[in-house]
Amino acid sequence: MSLKILIKKNTYFDSVSLMSISTKANQLPDVEQAFVAMATEMNKGVLRNLNLLTPELEEAKNGDLMILIVGSSDEKNEESLLAIEELFKKKPGAKGEHQAKYATVASAKENVPGSNLAVVSVNGAYAVREARAALEQGLNVMLFSDNVSVEDELALKQLAHSKGLLMMGPDCGTAIINNKALCFGNHVRQGNIGIIGASGTGSQELSVRIHDFGGGVSQLIGTGGRDLHEKIGGIMMLDAMRMLNADDQTKVIVLISKPPAASVEKKVLAEISRCSKPVVVCFIGGKEADVVKAGGVFAKSTKEAALKAVLLTGVKEEDLDLHPLNWPLIEEVRAKLKPEQKYIRGLFCGGTLCDEAMYAAMEKYPKVYSNIQLNPEYRLKDVSKSKEHTFLDFGDDDFTNGKPHPMIDPSNRIERLLQEARDPEVGVITMDFILGYGSHADPVGVMLDAIREAKAIAAKEERHLEILGYVLGTDLDRPNMQDQIERLSAAGVTIASSSANTGLLSREFVCKGEAK
Repeated sequence: MSLKILIKKNTYFDSVSLMSISTKANQLPDVEQAFVAMATEMNKGVLRNLNLLTPELEEAKNGDLMILIVGSSDEKNEESLLAIEELFKKKPGAKGEHQAKYATVASAKENVPGSNLAVVSVNGAYAVREARAALEQGLNVMLFSDNVSVEDELALKQLAHSKGLLMMGPDCGTAIINNKALCFGNHVRQGNIGIIGASGTGSQELSVRIHDFGGGVSQLIGTGGRDLHEKIGGIMMLDAMRMLNADDQTKVIVLISKPPAASVEKKVLAEISRCSKPVVVCFIGGKEADVVKAGGVFAKSTKEAALKAVLLTGVKEEDLDLHPLNWPLIEEVRAKLKPEQKYIRGLFCGGTLCDEAMYAAMEKYPKVYSNIQLNPEYRLKDVSKSKEHTFLDFGDDDFTNGKPHPMIDPSNRIERLLQEARDPEVGVITMDFILGYGSHADPVGVMLDAIREAKAIAAKEERHLEILGYVLGTDLDRPNMQDQIERLSAAGVTIASSSANTGLLSREFVCKGEAK
């Protein structure tokens, strides 16, 4: 093993860029392992756990860039380093000119006339300062960065509220503003349905289902996952509701989140009652009565929320393909599974997709475990070991510490897929494959060899292993969604048509001794 280390002093790159570059670096032919990151204490801790933290790296400062390569030889490492440095070079603009760089938010605002939004993706230690600077310049903000305190988030949102600006985030991964997808987003039809989401993949799923049902999106405003917590009070969701209610293009509003804090839910429901436009509410695992009482339209799932929103725009239900559950397929799969194959294992890149599938299972089975379970009794104490029905969110901190998000690098699931395939009690393994801006260029391709190997492991033991896949995307996305689906099908994967159907099919496949 040969080790190559390069530290670039006072060289900053944002986390989104570095995650993408690190993923590509690890795909280079002569690289056993590559680590490209800022020299933060967290990243040093990851290297320490890997026994790769040298005294030289230990001395590096927060503003220094670390490039570490593990390869077969010094010569190969030098070649790999040159290839990695090429990844940092900016692509030219549409007319061949180089993209301008600005040292501060203020200089960017001054030199880009008409700009009104800043995307902030820097280390959490600096994110608050940059977001505040953008707000002070009169810019709406999408704050992709995480590791921002609740107190700082509250202060930023209060400042934005006072200025009538959007403060999306922190940890906001998805938005579509004026038909432009930001960070993780899909290419969807422009239309008259506005989405406000405290969930990134939940918002993505809503947007693609609306597109699938023939509707379109006016705006998709992310709030950040903590916005509906009691300490934040739903400031961004409430402001966004008022903005969309005043927006001439938006005719229907859809809210997507996990259940909010009780005090915040009251505020949201009160705002719904004041809204002049229909509001569809999809709080995953939430209850219907209070939503209806406030004048909202309740939706149990993202699919139902998208359908109700599209119908509210005037589309007729009989003109739509509703993708009902395929009961003949369910019976066919049940017949293939042995009596002991009674458990689901969900391996998800998207947190809300994991939640939606998990809640579907919880409606039918009493014991459902996860690394994101709200009920502590069923929260996995050791995420490396599954219990009975288990649903894993690989985008949670349990799996992403020092690693790219699985939407950028889905290969994080490979080892776990093979582990679950060896369990004789597993009947179905469920996975999502997320397309769109910012996501991996070929999420299916990364997993195909492992999928085939998992199938072979089960076949060798004369077991049928049902692998259920859901491709989140539209016909306008790249890579091509139909191509991704066809490649999965060719590898023996059953395809679900939506996140909601993914959860329902999973739970029904392993159901024993029950007719339709």
